[in-house]
Amino acid sequence: MADPATDIVVMESIDKSFPGVHALQKVNFALARGEIHALVGENGAGKSTLIKILTGAERPDSGTIALDGAQVTIRSPLHAQSLGISTVYQEVNLCPNLTVAENLLLPPQVRAGGMSEHAVLELFPNLRERLGSQGTKLSGGEQQMLAIGRILRTGARLLLLDEPTEGLAPVIVQQIGTNIRRLKTEGFTILLVEHDMSLVMNVSDHITVLNFGKKIAEGAAEAIEKNQEVIDAYLGTEVGNA
Repeated sequence: MADPATDIVVMESIDKSFPGVHALQKVNFALARGEIHALVGENGAGKSTLIKILTGAERPDSGTIALDGAQVTIRSPLHAQSLGISTVYQEVNLCPNLTVAENLLLPPQVRAGGMSEHAVLELFPNLRERLGSQGTKLSGGEQQMLAIGRILRTGARLLLLDEPTEGLAPVIVQQIGTNIRRLKTEGFTILLVEHDMSLVMNVSDHITVLNFGKKIAEGAAEAIEKNQEVIDAYLGTEVGNA
């Protein structure tokens, strides 16, 4: 249940349809300040649509969004950034002709309180060693670190990480998980969209499960792992029997 005293985001009765698809069906979603909240579900469950609505790339057909207790209409991704919401997408979008250092400094600060370059490099020491390299010459994991590092400088306090470990080696996935937990200690609120259920279970404070546009469960990892409806719809017998 939403709590205006602690929730940074409250989305109520969010409904969104596209031609032939009812992507979200009266979904209620709340994100508590300072938590790592995972959003999971099979392809087509509605995760991407919910993210696009929260980042202003799409408008809901109906429903409301509140940030810090005040109802808002998020008009565009740029408007979302001005409200303190930034996203790292699965497809990392780096400027190919710029170095790591130049890519890191590229996004403008949209709110006060952004991380310094020094603090970002402390968080991602791999990048310090590659500052003069082209951003697109980095490994997949380093490119993801650079993409996250860029938004930390903007002043955003709510980070949306959309499949940040897709295609990465297990050792890099583990490193990304460590970085996500550290970001929480730095005061960031994180919404994680992720298929790697091992990572989700290890880092998340709270999990919401979508299935065919409906929210079918939410709660702590231990409760989600044992929820039979979730097991049947998404997690499968391997996780259910773990």
